[in-house]
Amino acid sequence: MAAAAAVILAAAGVYYYLQNPSPAQAAGNNGHAHQASALAKGPEQVVSVSPADGTKDINGAADVRVVFSETLSPTSPMPALSPAIKGTWRRSGKTAVFVPARGFSPRTKVTLRIPGGSTGIQSNGGGLLAAPVTVRFRTGTFSRIRMEQLLAQLGYLPLSWSPATGSAAPLSDPNVQLSAAYSPPQGSYTWQTGYPIQLKRLWKPNRPSEVLLGAVTAFESDHGLALDGTISRGVWRAMFHALTHDQMNKHGYTYALASQKLPETLTVWHNGAIVFKHLANTGIAIRPTAVHTDPVYLRYRFQIMKGTNPDGSKYADPVAWVAYFHYGEAVHYFPRYSYGSPQSLGCVELPYAPAKKVWPYLTFGTLVTVTAP
Repeated sequence: MAAAAAVILAAAGVYYYLQNPSPAQAAGNNGHAHQASALAKGPEQVVSVSPADGTKDINGAADVRVVFSETLSPTSPMPALSPAIKGTWRRSGKTAVFVPARGFSPRTKVTLRIPGGSTGIQSNGGGLLAAPVTVRFRTGTFSRIRMEQLLAQLGYLPLSWSPATGSAAPLSDPNVQLSAAYSPPQGSYTWQTGYPIQLKRLWKPNRPSEVLLGAVTAFESDHGLALDGTISRGVWRAMFHALTHDQMNKHGYTYALASQKLPETLTVWHNGAIVFKHLANTGIAIRPTAVHTDPVYLRYRFQIMKGTNPDGSKYADPVAWVAYFHYGEAVHYFPRYSYGSPQSLGCVELPYAPAKKVWPYLTFGTLVTVTAP
């Protein structure tokens, strides 16, 4: 019989003799040959890397993705990141993705090394990455806008914040919060009811403001940090800890307004309601109280307040229930015959009982506004 007209197959030790194999059988055999050819393709190559080499200001909590020219072998080694962080490399077809459990810190220089050669990246068909590939990128910085959003969510602002779509990211998910710190979600603020227009004028959404300064100062106080109102790395560390442990602001939001229009008064709002209003004294013409808004940064139940009188003589006066808010100016008790007019050397003076009543509300970070006469 002619060789072209016969095919001998073997299966499980039994030989089968086929005369003139059908087109379907011939196609099946060609399919196996094609599959073998697919597995035996040429060398593996890197098609793309994200973040790309030289990229700056990236989201340090985002996935790192490497796309190859061929499907990866299930036993192929994976790329490596330096500095090393916790996370998982996942392979899917031609792609390897690193999913961080907790991303990189701000301003971190990251190196991604993709191994090559005989012990490097290998395709499913045995192809090798000829030489190692190195990619370097740098993370960005955390956004002040995100800090503002979080302070609102934790109750440190007189406003609430909600995302533009869907629900807010879970406060307790570390990597979700880290990613949002790099790249804040879109959203909007809503004023809580009851606060005066003087406070609302101090608010500048997504920008530095006195309201944000006071909120950061209050947060610093609650977490044992220096009271400078600066959004430092220490503040961010404390914020992530607060989010993980659901540490909300427990003392509410307070705002104080010292009016220098006669009769002079001090009015205090707490959680949107007026909780205090009383006649007060501000500074005389030669030592006026600054027309300004500042957060409370120092508090005393009792103090010997020392300074210099306008005539050059020294004073050392016992005062009580003291809350400093602007340099040497403070709300405090000081004995006077009357209240409601300029009599102090710059401070906001109150009688003893009212000063004692309002002092617990004037917590660290509370904004005190002094208006013009």
